[in-house]
Amino acid sequence: MTDPIQKLREYGYELPAPKAPVASYVPVTRSGNLLYVSGQISTGENGVVGGRLGDTMNVQQGGNAAELAILNVLSHIVYSAGIPLQDIKKILKLTVLVCSDSEFTEQHLVANGASNLLVGILGDKGKHARAAFGVTSLPFGAAVEIDAVVEV
Repeated sequence: MTDPIQKLREYGYELPAPKAPVASYVPVTRSGNLLYVSGQISTGENGVVGGRLGDTMNVQQGGNAAELAILNVLSHIVYSAGIPLQDIKKILKLTVLVCSDSEFTEQHLVANGASNLLVGILGDKGKHARAAFGVTSLPFGAAVEIDAVVEV
């Protein structure tokens, strides 16, 4: 398998430094061979990528925000949990929260931004179960928040 960091670069991304928690929680907990990664919002080099799907953002923009959120999940796996990406056995489950207006019904397509990136860099180990749903707001006005359960 190609090195996941190299695959990430092929998508135009570098693994970001993890963001410190801004509330009373830890970014990752481990139980046996399972990691539980706390919700990570859509932030990039220029800060929070915010907006509301169906109002100020379209599906493609939302998918890009989901990519940034999953990069932050991967960052915590590597830097907070100390697990290299190549040591991930399986991404088991994602929960994708999409800030959207009441008429927007394509949260699943927004979540594909994260899912497709994971499969692109991890191959079959990146295939996962998933829930995606709309919410009226997210911390700091973020467009997307994702948490994960990962087998290592």
